[in-house]
Amino acid sequence: MAESKRRGEDDGDERLNDDATVDGVADDDATDADEPVARGGTATRERAQAEPAEGRKTRKDSERIGLFARIARFFREVVAELRKVIWPTRKELLTYTAVVVTFVAVMLAIVAGLDYGFAKAVLWVFGESS
Repeated sequence: MAESKRRGEDDGDERLNDDATVDGVADDDATDADEPVARGGTATRERAQAEPAEGRKTRKDSERIGLFARIARFFREVVAELRKVIWPTRKELLTYTAVVVTFVAVMLAIVAGLDYGFAKAVLWVFGESS
């Protein structure tokens, strides 16, 4: 019944306090470590323990990788990432190119017009020098 009422709309008969139960479960049960926080705060769960330090390999334990091996690994990773790219079709590519070229031409015309207009305005205000 309390769930169907909004805040500030209760008629005074039923008030919730800190000791109240919701759906027959006491607040103490709702704040267990494996349950999200019921009121306020953030709803987080307990994090798992970090791996012990002796189980991890350090750079000193493993062999040092050579320069050419690192360069080869870099190029293998670049090729792997490029395979994930969704490449446009020829029609899409031509459409996108036309849109970009048109947009740049329009912006160029606007800037050139403003430049010409401001140059004429400055010459009119300050006069032409001979």
